[in-house]
Amino acid sequence: MIVGVGIIDIYIFDSRSLKSKRGVLRSILKRTQNRFNISIAEVGDNDDWKRGRIGFSVVGNNTGYVNSKMDKILGFIDNLELAEVLNSKVEIISFSDAMEHYDYMKDVRVNDYDEL
Repeated sequence: MIVGVGIIDIYIFDSRSLKSKRGVLRSILKRTQNRFNISIAEVGDNDDWKRGRIGFSVVGNNTGYVNSKMDKILGFIDNLELAEVLNSKVEIISFSDAMEHYDYMKDVRVNDYDEL
């Protein structure tokens, strides 16, 4: 399992209140979620009406796929032009080597399969 996690810091020029900031963020989050079917949320700078921090994650079984999808997400948000992307950071983590098959099955006894 490959997990990609990203954080994007944005600046909203036209925002004059928290209410207008929330409208812009809601638009960015919904449009990105609908386009890419990912988990995405505001994760910081909640009380700053000009700045926002967005976190998102992508899960897949191929590093190239996850990396490509994360690049497309960053480009999509930037191309929306609803806010300026100030900074972004992505990290890709592989869990396939961290857990062996035995770790998944260690609590399952042979007799447990008979009940299925």
